[in-house]
Amino acid sequence: MTETLILRELIAAEPGWVSGGAMAAKLGVSRVSVWHQMEKLRAQGFSFEAQPARGYRLSGRPGMLHAGLVEAQLKIRRKGFTFAVLDEVDSTNDECARQLAAGKTAPFAIFAQKQTKGRGRFGRVWHSAAKGNLYCSFAFRPRIAPERMQTFTLWMGVTICELVSKFVPVLPGVKWPNDIVFGARKAGGMLTEARVDADEIRDMVFGLGLNVNSPASDWPSELSRRAVSLSELAGVPIDLNRLTAALIGRVLLAYERFTDGDHVDLFAELWNKHDVLRGREVTLVEGTRKRRGKVLGVDDVGSLLLRDDHGHTRGFRAGEVTVEKDA
Repeated sequence: MTETLILRELIAAEPGWVSGGAMAAKLGVSRVSVWHQMEKLRAQGFSFEAQPARGYRLSGRPGMLHAGLVEAQLKIRRKGFTFAVLDEVDSTNDECARQLAAGKTAPFAIFAQKQTKGRGRFGRVWHSAAKGNLYCSFAFRPRIAPERMQTFTLWMGVTICELVSKFVPVLPGVKWPNDIVFGARKAGGMLTEARVDADEIRDMVFGLGLNVNSPASDWPSELSRRAVSLSELAGVPIDLNRLTAALIGRVLLAYERFTDGDHVDLFAELWNKHDVLRGREVTLVEGTRKRRGKVLGVDDVGSLLLRDDHGHTRGFRAGEVTVEKDA
C-alpha cells in the first residue's frame, strides 16, 4: 500500500528529510502520486514540512490509531497475519469470534477506537471510550490440547508487562489471573476465549484492553481510584501507534513460543518478576466459597498456590482474588 510505504520511508529518515523524487522512484509511482498521497495523509491527521531542495519531513502524527502508521512501524511481520482498525465495534473479542466462525484465516487481529460492549471476565463491562486507549483481540487456530492453555493468559500477561515497561518508568505487574496493574490501580485486562473440540482447541481469541492515554478526569467516578493510564505514569502522552506496532510483534512471537513449548523457563522468570500477589494475604472467591491464605505463586499449570492458616497449600485454577489490607 502506497500510504504505508511512504510513512515507512518518512519514519526511517526521521528526523531527516526524504526527497519526493526519491520516494516516487523507490515506490514506482509518479511524484504527483506521492503528493496526492501526502495530501490524503494530511487529511488523516498527519503534518509534514516540505522544502523544495530537501523534500518532506514528518512533523506530526495522529493521536488515534491509524492502520497505515501501525503497519509502517511493524518490526516483526508474520506471513499471512492481517489486522484491521475499526472506528467502533461491540467487542473486539466478539468480532474476532464472528470472523473465525465465517472461516477467516488466522492469525489476525482486530483493533477498535471504541467498544460499545467491551467486557472482561464474568461478562463485566470494560469501560471502552474513544480516548486514545487500546482495545484489541488476536485470533488464532492453535490445534493444541485444551489443558495446555491454562497458562496462556498468564504468559501473555507477563509478555505485555515487559513491553509496557519500555513505555513507563514504573514496573507493571500481573494480578492473577488477568489484570495488568500498577500497585492497587488497574491499567489493563485480558480475556482469552476458546472453542474446544473433544481433544483440541479449534480456535481461540485473546483480548486486551489497555488504558493508554485516558486523562484521569475522564474516568467514571466508580473507577477514578482504581484505574490508571500509561500516560499518567509516564507524565506524557504515549505514542499509541508505536505501542500497537510493538504489541503485535510481541503477541505473535509469544504465541509462537507458547505453541512450540519454548516459553516455560522464561515464563517462570517473568512471572516471578511481575507477580504482584506473591507473599500477600488474599481472599479468593471460588463460586460461593471464600478461601483465605498466603499466595506462594503459581504452579506449572498456572493455578494460584494458596497456603492457608493451617499450613496446607492448594492450587486454584479459577477465582476472584482480593488482597487483604496490609497491617
